[in-house]
Amino acid sequence: MIGVGVFTVPSSLAQFGSISFFGWVISSFGALFLAFIFSNLSKMIYQANGGPYVYTAQGIGSFAGFLVAWGYWISVWVTNAAISVGFVGYLSVFFPVLSKTPVTLAFSALAAIWFLVWVNSRGIKKAGKMQFFTTIIKLIPLAIVSVGGLFFINFDHFVPINLSGESDWAALAATTSITFFAFLGVEVATIPAAEVENPQKNVARATIIGTLVVIAVYILGSMSVMGIIPPETLLKSSAPFADAAAMMWGENACYLVAAGAVISSFGALNGWILIQGQIPAAIAIDGFFPKIFAKKNKKGVPAIGMIIGSVLSSFLMIMNYTKGFVEVFTFFIVLSTLLALLSYLLSTASYVILAYRKAGVHAMNPMRWVTTFIAFGFSIWAVIGSGMEVVYYGFIMLMLGLPLFVWMKIKMKSNE
Repeated sequence: MIGVGVFTVPSSLAQFGSISFFGWVISSFGALFLAFIFSNLSKMIYQANGGPYVYTAQGIGSFAGFLVAWGYWISVWVTNAAISVGFVGYLSVFFPVLSKTPVTLAFSALAAIWFLVWVNSRGIKKAGKMQFFTTIIKLIPLAIVSVGGLFFINFDHFVPINLSGESDWAALAATTSITFFAFLGVEVATIPAAEVENPQKNVARATIIGTLVVIAVYILGSMSVMGIIPPETLLKSSAPFADAAAMMWGENACYLVAAGAVISSFGALNGWILIQGQIPAAIAIDGFFPKIFAKKNKKGVPAIGMIIGSVLSSFLMIMNYTKGFVEVFTFFIVLSTLLALLSYLLSTASYVILAYRKAGVHAMNPMRWVTTFIAFGFSIWAVIGSGMEVVYYGFIMLMLGLPLFVWMKIKMKSNE
């Protein structure tokens, strides 16, 4: 979950003012309730890989499962476009020329994507070593600014609460959708469940504990950055955590935090490019994606899915390269969040069906009903906050998968 979102989202939130802090709180609670849902699902179904796709397919059916898989796959390569933009934003602290023009920003982001496609295509061990290193390093700048920044907060920066010109409810909905991007990945521990030792226990534990740790880091970090940097300055910042460190301890601290953020975002991009190949491979094995996605190279990696997803990320980047840094990043993260929310909505609904099959409606723990209701309601709230334009594009992207589903279904019937 901790990648580029927490380092860059404060800039996207500056237009709303300090009401965005409440957006963080709402999205944190939503993420926690969703974590409970996925934790319980991992105890019910742990023999297969796929996470939300498997849960939805077994609970609701193959078509719903396909929609989750299709939307999740799109969400991943849209996420990679957003992460690469955030990576270049922090890298520009050291090389300012990278973010001076839209062309250099887009070119640098594309270079990062394709370099990591090459790294991941060389085997999962290579990608794993890089992931371990970046995971350790990313926590250092977060701890420095999140905790240390609390002593430098200027409470004048929190007034007025709502700067957006919209109603408080509209601002809350919008900030919830933006901040929830930083929690994407709450379900990732469930995806390789079949490969995990004692998955019924370990996947559930990883999901809950990981989410709680991330919530603490995000809320403290956001409060510190918003309290240190004036809203009008924060709105134009491409590296808000680094700028906050510079205001607290001078320029050298800025470089330390920026270096940590570069490594963190690079590691996140590395991990999601890996998932970009694994998800369609799992779906192709079940017959709902072309078999080419399941084909592995000499290193045992389903590289075709990574390459196709990265081509789409690159195309999305080129289409939006004329926009400014914050505008591009905000559009990508809201679109990615919307598509991921579909998998959360349908997984939550599937959880009720699977629990009913197992225990019956009256035997289900009342708290589980409450958890399910809140998780579903939060997901709907986040969809509303995405805005009409993003919902419009997201719906079109989902519907573009229908011809593929029809084709694969006919092919499966022909084989039968």
